[in-house]
Amino acid sequence: MTGLPWHDDHWSRLQARRQRDAMPHALLLCGPNGLGKRAFAQRFVQGLLCGQSTQGEACGQCRTCLLLAAGTHPDLIRLTFGLRKDGVQRSEIVVDQIRGLSARLAMSSQFGGWQVAIIDPADALNSAAANALLKTLEEPAAQTLLILVADAPWRLPQTIRSRCQRIEFQLPGTAAALAWLEAEGVGDAAAALTAAGGNPGLARMWAQEGALDRRLEVRKDLAALAAGRGQPTEVVKRWLDSAPEQRLWFAAQAVADEIRIRATQGSGPLASGLDVEALGQWYSASNRTRESLRGPLRGDLLLLELLAQWR
Repeated sequence: MTGLPWHDDHWSRLQARRQRDAMPHALLLCGPNGLGKRAFAQRFVQGLLCGQSTQGEACGQCRTCLLLAAGTHPDLIRLTFGLRKDGVQRSEIVVDQIRGLSARLAMSSQFGGWQVAIIDPADALNSAAANALLKTLEEPAAQTLLILVADAPWRLPQTIRSRCQRIEFQLPGTAAALAWLEAEGVGDAAAALTAAGGNPGLARMWAQEGALDRRLEVRKDLAALAAGRGQPTEVVKRWLDSAPEQRLWFAAQAVADEIRIRATQGSGPLASGLDVEALGQWYSASNRTRESLRGPLRGDLLLLELLAQWR
């Protein structure tokens, strides 16, 4: 397994710590979704557990590697959303899961080496689970590594974050991102990268799933509503039916472009009747709505409330 170009520095520093036998007991891999945090974690864990790794890279052929590939290695624990008693997947990681993890980590490694636990998404820990995890972080067992993966690390308590070695994945430069996208065969790489806010991983995924067409639809919807054409309820239904969070991302982008263009040209392509201050408020409201869609509130009401402020 090879890493992404923007992983190189993080990889080198982590391998140097491993060579010095100075591995931390907990890592927090964080940064925007799409930059390969999970692939980085998998690559590192495979090399850490492999008995014949070379410069941190797993051999891919030994018994350990075969068990990892099959998902049956006894010293690797993956913790994510569990199921409720009614069989529905939870939207958070709960305290019983962390207690079970702590009990398992208290036992000896079955292969006599590292025990590794990956908690993903760690930012979905509820408060009781976070408190239980804190006890494990404060009293780490020897040769035990916790890897927390989080797209939104600010949701984790500071007490958790402060006890982890933080590896923060940041957006690569535009030139490097474009070169990678072009090497991946992404058509119109520049447009895809702009749509994804400079995130090459998202740009590749969105280009493959037709998100650039969706981005254009969002801009047309906003322009039509500003001109008094169409019904907000119809727009809400269409947005909810297909990637609503992504559509809100594109809506915020469109409004940011409107504000920027107005600064130089006086009017923007959306032809909104909102002044610049109100546009800024709508931009913030769209981002809050995108976050709220992940919660228990009804998405149609959230979107209707947002679009009611648009003109």
